[in-house]
Amino acid sequence: MALDPKSYCAFVQDLPEDHLHRVYHDKQYGFPLVSDDDLFGRLILEINQAGLSWTTILKKQENFRAAYAQFNVSKVAAFTEEDENRLLADAGVIRNKLKVKAAIHNARAIQQIKAEHGSFKDWLLKQGTLDLKDWVKLFKKYFKFTGPEIVNEFLMSAGLKSGAHHPDCPAYHKSLAAIKSAYSS
Repeated sequence: MALDPKSYCAFVQDLPEDHLHRVYHDKQYGFPLVSDDDLFGRLILEINQAGLSWTTILKKQENFRAAYAQFNVSKVAAFTEEDENRLLADAGVIRNKLKVKAAIHNARAIQQIKAEHGSFKDWLLKQGTLDLKDWVKLFKKYFKFTGPEIVNEFLMSAGLKSGAHHPDCPAYHKSLAAIKSAYSS
């Protein structure tokens, strides 16, 4: 079976191994994120990608990490209006007021989820195999700036929903093995 020419797997297959997209595809996309901070960080990146290219986000991902306190949920949840203004003035990240406010709101929502369910990861895993419509409904209950595309990409990119890799892609089996190891314990 050949790769779907429109898939991310097909897009990266001829790129050099050190290319930004190839590294993300081969080592991060569809692989499990086991810490709540890493899951939160991926959610921030997916939200900020809305309306922009993923290349832009990949190039800025380390800037996001630095600007958003290493994606530490507790620290971002404590951000003040001064922090919002700092982020809106930071050319290293996406300076969109709705996205900045969403990140802070979402950190606070994750804190609430953690208080009620132990961890964001456990809460996600407890949801089982919801269809996308139900995932979006659930996310909208807690989070801001989470439409169908963002929720779908977040879940796939974190290995919580299938579809990140084509079965003929070399990363497919690696990601499945990592998911089984990380999410079944």
